[in-house]
This record gives sequence, structure tokens and C-alpha cells, in this order.
Amino acid sequence: MESYARGPSFALTTKTAPQVFSDTAEKFADREALVVPHQKIRLTWSQLAEEVEKTARGLIGLGLAPGDRVGVWATNCAEWIYLQLGCARAGLVLVNVNPAYRGHELAYVLDRSGMKALLLRGCDSRSNYRQILEEAGTVPRVVYLGEESWDQMIANGIDIPGFNASCHDVLNMQYTSGTTGSPKGVLLTHHNLLNNGKIVAHGLRYTQHDRVCSPVPMYHCFGCVIGTMAVISTGATLILPSPSFNPLATMQAIHDERATSIYGVPTMFIAQLTHPEFSRFDFTSLRTGVMAGAPCPVEVMNRVVNEMLCPQMTIVYGQTECSPVITMAGVDDSVERRVSTVGCAAPETEIKIISPDGAIVGVGEQGEICGRGYAIMKGYDQDPEATARAVDKDGWLHTGDLAMMRPDGYFRITGRLKDMIIRGGENIYPREVEEFLYTHPKVADVQVVGLPDERLGETVAAWIKLKAGETAGEEEIREFCRGRIAHFKIPQMIRFVDSFPMTVTGKIQKYLIRQAEIRERHLEKAASIETA
Repeated sequence: MESYARGPSFALTTKTAPQVFSDTAEKFADREALVVPHQKIRLTWSQLAEEVEKTARGLIGLGLAPGDRVGVWATNCAEWIYLQLGCARAGLVLVNVNPAYRGHELAYVLDRSGMKALLLRGCDSRSNYRQILEEAGTVPRVVYLGEESWDQMIANGIDIPGFNASCHDVLNMQYTSGTTGSPKGVLLTHHNLLNNGKIVAHGLRYTQHDRVCSPVPMYHCFGCVIGTMAVISTGATLILPSPSFNPLATMQAIHDERATSIYGVPTMFIAQLTHPEFSRFDFTSLRTGVMAGAPCPVEVMNRVVNEMLCPQMTIVYGQTECSPVITMAGVDDSVERRVSTVGCAAPETEIKIISPDGAIVGVGEQGEICGRGYAIMKGYDQDPEATARAVDKDGWLHTGDLAMMRPDGYFRITGRLKDMIIRGGENIYPREVEEFLYTHPKVADVQVVGLPDERLGETVAAWIKLKAGETAGEEEIREFCRGRIAHFKIPQMIRFVDSFPMTVTGKIQKYLIRQAEIRERHLEKAASIETA
């Protein structure tokens, strides 16, 4: 039996995001659509539709035209939703910008994306975004959320010009490290994103009566697809408990808003379950949710089911390039299936596992997991060669992840062909960190690898070879990184070395670096969880 599966049939929509949103806002006009406790905002679907329309008109008033790219650089807030749906309404392409970015990364995205406008929060408790932007470069139009420039944009709104929108138009661009090289802009269409959100909502059995607590970041596919697209497809309520993840605020929102669904990566659930005030919150309203972004330890799933009283918590697998979900566990699957696998092929999606020569392997054999269907990206922005490497001529996305298919059709992720590090749900490409560390005046050479971590899934480790005659300490290297690259990319483990393990042809063997670190730091238990 071959490791190939096709998900069940599903009625895919050919509507655009504004059409689906408009239908839902009209159908459920007086039901709650959006709740943002930290901004004291509570909107019905009709009120949200008004805010989205004002935002779309304001964007056009800035001089933007359909097809232009608009960056949003902010933590979770109501304006993020207004802009996500407002860009769609105005025919603009939303470019998600990670709030953890610092000058080095922001400058790259500003240059590569060609965005015509950037909307951002001036500062928050974590960062001074205004200052970082000044250091990184310029954008033709800059609007600060919650400040006079936002109010002025709304006040100067004009009619939205007519344009021919197709469900296959690009709606969103998200930067990811892809399979190789520097971060790439993944081009995602209305058809990709709407249907992915709709299918996840169907799998979670959402109706207009569900209330979805989403503490995951909006700039990530988890937030803006499994969050926004799932609720606009069903009329469910979206709850954004805090600007960035806060376990206490998340539990408070579940309690106060009677949430029926909760999202998060495993570390978020662990932070709630181990919080000293966990026992004072009422979780009886919870029914389902999604845990994704890193391997889920069985004890964590059991505690979510039994202590957070969430019997239908599910696991999904995918990546930005597939909008993001291509496999999903069922809400009625056993806890064993939901923890030891990443589910089975999602509706209207094909999955296969292949050997290095491209042949489909047998059931139970390890190989690269590939996906095909409506969810596969339109391509990497301005990079046809990278697109061709990621998506073959037959439309299969080569994920770079290693997996096995069980006889029951469920898939288990076993490792990665590529050396992407996934730390607490954040994708980190080692070469990007290496290239930054090379700018340190004392560094001659550096190799970055991911190490297994029981809490985060993986952490960043760096082997550094210093220039002759130089000395440096671990904290000096970390201090060099702080404020210049995203906090989650800063190496947590650093070792200074004289050489790297190499093949006879001079190729550095990163797997030997990783093995040595696991052995030296006694990480065997975490490594066993990673591959279980």
C-alpha cells in the first residue's frame, strides 16, 4: 500500500473575501463579530462591516490603487482586522509584518515587498516601532494606528473604485523562510485562504454560536486564516484577548466571554495550565480548538482535554505555503491519534510521501511529505526559481518535512529535510541568523542549528569560530543581537569552537553539530519527544 491519501470532497467557494464577509455581516448583522478586551471594543457583524468599509475608503484616500501592497506591522488589535478585511475590500494586497522584526529584518521586507504604505503601532510595551522604522528606511505612506494619522486617513476616505476581482487574485503576502535561502513573500489568494479557513471551521464544527479565543499572532497564518477566515465563513465571534500572548488575559477572556474554542501553540497551553491562577477560571464553555506550530506532548493534550475541559481539541499540520493547513485531526479522534499524528488529509487535499528519487514510499516508510490542492500558494513573490523548487510541475508542494503514513491514513511528522528551526511556532531559517552574526566584528565563521526543547519544540544554537586573536563571551554575542534581530532568533545556546565537522569535500555536517549539542547538554529526553 502506497503512502498516498486524498481528503474528502468539499464544496469550495469561488467567492472573494469581501463577498463572503458581506454575506456573513448581512446574515448575522446583530450577532457579535469581534471582541477585543484590551481595547474595550465589542462589535456586531454590522458594526464591523462599517469599520471595514471606512478603513477601505481611507486606504483608497491615501492614493492607493487595487493591486498595491500594504504592510501591517502591529500586535493583535481591532485595527488589524479592519485592515485585513479593508485591504480585501479595496483590492489591496496585505503584507503581514512580524512585530518582532527589528531594523535588519524590516529593511529587507520594505525593500523586497514594494509596499506602498505601512500601517503600524507607534510603540507598545515591547518595542518602539517608530524608531525602528526610522532606522530601517522609508515607505511612501506611513499611518500610525491609534494616532492622528489614522483618524485623518479615515476622515479623508473616498469612494472605492470599481475593479474586477477574482477569487484567484493575491489577497495576502506573508514572509517565510521557505525551503531555502532568505525569507520569501508567499503569495496567497482569496481561494487559498477563504477555503482553508472554511475547511478548518467545518472540521471544528463552527456555527454562528461559537466564540473563538485567538491569542495567536495575527501576522501568522494561524491568526489571520484559522482565526479571521474561519469566523467570516461561519459567523462565529472572534476574541483577541491581548496584544501578544498573555496566559492570564487568555484565561480571563475564555472565562468572561464564554469562549467555545481556544487556539495556541503547545507553549501557550503549558503557560496557562501551569499558571498559579489557573484554578480560579471557568473553562466549562470550551468545546474545541487548535493546537499547532510544534509537536504536542501527550500530557499537554491530556491536560487540555481534562483540566481545560476541552474534549474536542485538535491538531493540524501545514505551512504558510499551503495556506496553512493540509492535514487535520478530527474532533472525535482519540487522544492518541490527536497527539501521535497530525491527522489525515484535509478535504480537497492530496498528500503523498516520497523517497529522494520522487517515488511514493510504502505505508510505514519515512519520506518527504508533499501536498497538492486548492491551498497551495500562487508562488514566491518575484522568485520563480524558488517557486519551482518548492512546487513541482505537477502542482505538488514539497514541504521539506519528513513523515510516515500509518495504515489508518493518519500522518506522523518524523523530522525535516530542511534545517528550518521552529521555535514555539516561529519559523527561523539558520542562514538568516548566520548572515547576521557574520556582521559581528569578532566572528570569523558561524553555524546555527536547532536543538530539541521540551517547552518550545526547538531552540536556537550557534557554533561560533572567532577571528584570530579575538575573545568573546556568550552574553556579548546575545547583546549584539538584542534589538537588531527578532528576539526568538537570538541563539539561546552558544559554543565557541576552533572548527566544524566537515565532509572530505568541505561540506559542514550540521547534523553532527546537533548531535554533539544534544549529547553535551543532555537533551536526549527532549529529542525523544521531538521524534516520538
